[in-house]
Formats: sequence, structure tokens, C-alpha cells
Amino acid sequence: MKNRLSRTAARLAAGIGLAAAVLVAPTAPAWADTDRGGREEPVRIMPLGDSITGSPGCWRALLWADLMEAGHTEADFVGTRPGDGCGFAHDGDNEGHGGFLVTDVARRGLLVDWLDRTDPDVVMMHFGTNDVWSAVPTGTILDAYGTLVAQMREHDPRMRIMVAQIIPMDPERSCAACGRRVRDLNAAIPAWAESLDTRRSPVVVVDQWTGFDTDTDTYDGVHPSESGNRRIADHWLAALLPLLR
Repeated sequence: MKNRLSRTAARLAAGIGLAAAVLVAPTAPAWADTDRGGREEPVRIMPLGDSITGSPGCWRALLWADLMEAGHTEADFVGTRPGDGCGFAHDGDNEGHGGFLVTDVARRGLLVDWLDRTDPDVVMMHFGTNDVWSAVPTGTILDAYGTLVAQMREHDPRMRIMVAQIIPMDPERSCAACGRRVRDLNAAIPAWAESLDTRRSPVVVVDQWTGFDTDTDTYDGVHPSESGNRRIADHWLAALLPLLR
């Protein structure tokens, strides 16, 4: 089992609004290695989700460009899917599968193969929109999240796991109950994350819900517009930077 990345970090923090979970480590985390010898080792980051992540998922392109501008040239996005065009060159590898339900991915064990093929150090997961639309209960979605976390840790016991409180859905352009179901799911994520969070393999909640306006930040009530992509990238960036110090 591979684990090529070691990083020193004192704090993992993400999110506002719906009480996003925060991990604070007073000393170097269990996965940290304070002696890097001046080397910049690749940080393999898997963006995981559905069409909001993968089709075309241009927030990934913006995030990659922001990381490069900040000097984090060691960041390497990984996934079995190539990126779509977003107007400029970027590292487009991702694990965003349009139309997929996180409950189906967990039930079918699809993530196990994706992890074996790409060997990430960090997983950024925004997943559950199709489950919400399909009226899958919140508890069932969280159970699926738990299955994926277990699979990530089976692949790498020191996996760093970032889980988004998903962006809102416009009830008038998705399903009548979708707005409420998203709120219910997002409200339950922090406690779920806290129950699974460990020093060795932190689970960090990233609030992608608060302040996201479906009128301006989506083009169809579900998928992000240009402004929505910018907002999503900014929130992921704030959560990722502490991992890359």
C-alpha cells in the first residue's frame, strides 16, 4: 500500500454556516513528516463526485490555477477521467461521474478500483446531489459516505478526506423537496464527520452551501455557473492550503 506524501500541518479547518467541522492539531498530525529535506513531493488529490465535479467541473480548473499561482506546483489532481475543456490548460484528471449516486458507488464498490488506479493522498468529495434528487434518505447517504471513508482508509490508513456540504438545489428547477433535502443532509454532515475523524486520517468538512445562490451561482438550479465555479474553488482552496504547507 502506497503513501507517498507527508506534510506538516497544525490545523485543518473548513467551512462556515452549517457548523462545519474543524480539526485542530496542537502538534504535528500523525501523517506529518517534518523532515522533507527541501523536496517538493507530489500531492495526489482526487476530486470525487458526480457531474458537479466532472462535467465539466470547471471549479477544478480554477482551483488548480489558484494552487499553481500560490506556488503549490506539487499539486497533482488524479482520477480515471480526463478533464473537459474549461478555456485554459489545467490538470484535469478527476473522479467526477455525471449522474452517479454516492449510494450506488458505495454499494458497487466502484471507489476501490478508482483508488487502486490513481493512489490519491487527499480526496475532495462533493457527492450526493443525485441521491437527494432520488429521495434517498439522509441516513442512507451518510452510510454510503461512511463506506467510502472505510474504503479510502483501507487503501491508505493516513488518507486525508475532505467532504463538502453540497451546494443547494433550486426546488423550482430540480424537485420540489430537493432544497429541504439538501439542507437536511448538510446539517447532518458535521456530526457524521466528527464521529469518523481521527488524528491519523482526518475528515474535514468544507461548507460549499452557505452563501451559494442558486439564482446566480447555477445555470439550471443544480449545476454551477461561472460565479458558482469560482465560489466552489475558493472554498476548496481555503481548506486545501493548510495541507500543502
